[in-house]
Amino acid sequence: MILSQSLMEALEAALQNAAPRDHQIQSVAPIHGGDVNRAFQLSTRQRRYFVKTNNGQKAMPMFLAESKGLTLLKEATSAENIPEPLMVGHTHGEAYLLMTWVDEADKHRGAGQEALGRLLATVHRRRDATFGLDHDNFIGPLIQTNRPSTDWTDFFINQRLREQLKTAQSQLEGTHLLERFDRLFARLTNLYPQEPPSLLHGDLWSGNYLINSTCRPVLIDPAIYYGHREVDIAMTKLFGGFSARFYAAYNEVYPLQPDWERRTDLWNLYPLLVHLNLFGGSYLGPLKQGLSKYT
Repeated sequence: MILSQSLMEALEAALQNAAPRDHQIQSVAPIHGGDVNRAFQLSTRQRRYFVKTNNGQKAMPMFLAESKGLTLLKEATSAENIPEPLMVGHTHGEAYLLMTWVDEADKHRGAGQEALGRLLATVHRRRDATFGLDHDNFIGPLIQTNRPSTDWTDFFINQRLREQLKTAQSQLEGTHLLERFDRLFARLTNLYPQEPPSLLHGDLWSGNYLINSTCRPVLIDPAIYYGHREVDIAMTKLFGGFSARFYAAYNEVYPLQPDWERRTDLWNLYPLLVHLNLFGGSYLGPLKQGLSKYT
């Protein structure tokens, strides 16, 4: 059995709240591609759903944080752009996050990319008085601290870079990267234009958005907080998957400040450290290259 009997029963009980007359699961199909969780498509007679499962110690807080993130993004956009989290629960040591299903279309069609650019600009227009969030969350399986701060430099250094550097300490021995990061910290305030805190997706690579069957963009797997919006934009450049029409549409709605492209390597030091901690030393090279522009 792909899913345990206890998990099947828990999911059917959760579905009964969403669709009382159509809650019996007819089929379960695994979905591949995730690095952290197991994922499945559930089908009833009339609907399909998406569920993530994980039996790790952090699974329940991870799924609760993801559910909160999706809800906050939906408040900043619309229900059509965010899958609805239906239930977070656990049974017999296995946690799950149940969501609505999204029928996917081609990500690279121009209309979808333009709509995605406008959507992200709309998210970034949601502001707060401080950087951070009222709760900590996760980026992948790693804890992401979000203690509110009025100073972006302080927040980025102490709650993004230093936290990951602590975790990566054993991998950084003998590389002199810690000294180079200290030099960066001393001059960071002068390297970017000040902006108010914007709501960020927080983990915006090409695997964390979909284009649905009606050509609407859908954001998934957030690691949200309020931060400098160039952080999201920078990550779209890290692994590709976003077209020129995406950036043009974004700038029509919420123009980026001059020379933003020169700062992408600066902000991408954070996801590179995250990837170093998750996947190992192959990310040391890109990390050194990124740092070389600023130290």
